[in-house]
Amino acid sequence: MEIKRALIATAIVWILGVTAYILSHFVRVLDNPELQANLVLILVLIPSVLLGARFYYKNGVQTNGFKLGLFMFLITICLDALITVPVFIIPEGGNYLSFFGDPWFWIIGLEYILVVVLYSKFGVKS
Repeated sequence: MEIKRALIATAIVWILGVTAYILSHFVRVLDNPELQANLVLILVLIPSVLLGARFYYKNGVQTNGFKLGLFMFLITICLDALITVPVFIIPEGGNYLSFFGDPWFWIIGLEYILVVVLYSKFGVKS
């Protein structure tokens, strides 16, 4: 695995995801802003992860998609713990437990890994 390339790909996905999550709070469509933000993130995550995976694999890198997806998600967890929670969640009354204990977080994480796996299977030329 090319660690530097994977870190850059993860940063791309994380920035796009956090931006979409935060911006979704400015346009209220649903009564539940957290549900709305999670649904927006689920939708935005697909093209964002595809973009990150495409960046990672673009020079013919051959890495197992599950390992890459898991690595990228673990780095995202670290970024969320270091930046997202203290900067965006705690000031709004949340905490680490409410963020990481939310089932939506883990559903979104599974989606993240699955998109990388599918890209590695169908989007990468051997």
